[in-house]
Amino acid sequence: MRSKPHMLTPRKKRHNRVRARAIGTPERPRLNVFRSLNHIYAQVIDDSEGRTLVAASTLDKSVGDSPKIEQAKAVGKLVAERAKAAGLNKVVFDRGGYLYHGRIKALAEGAREGGLDF
Repeated sequence: MRSKPHMLTPRKKRHNRVRARAIGTPERPRLNVFRSLNHIYAQVIDDSEGRTLVAASTLDKSVGDSPKIEQAKAVGKLVAERAKAAGLNKVVFDRGGYLYHGRIKALAEGAREGGLDF
């Protein structure tokens, strides 16, 4: 009996296209975003070493309990603050296959306000 071929979701296909161009280097690491139904996560990743340099999410106590868009903006500011503390100013934005809209856009704007350049 033959098994079914592996099917990629449309988001995963978009993410693969984005990842073909967005590669994190030590000088300019990748700011990756993952959005679940209830939370949003952001990581700054150096792909040459395969290492997460900085991370933030809505699970952090400092983000607080507010509407999801405001939480996403707070996560963006928090990841930017942590990246600046680690000596990182420039990143490559990886939207993770999500549309640049809503919580993803709010996180990006928060990171820019926090001082990250992308």
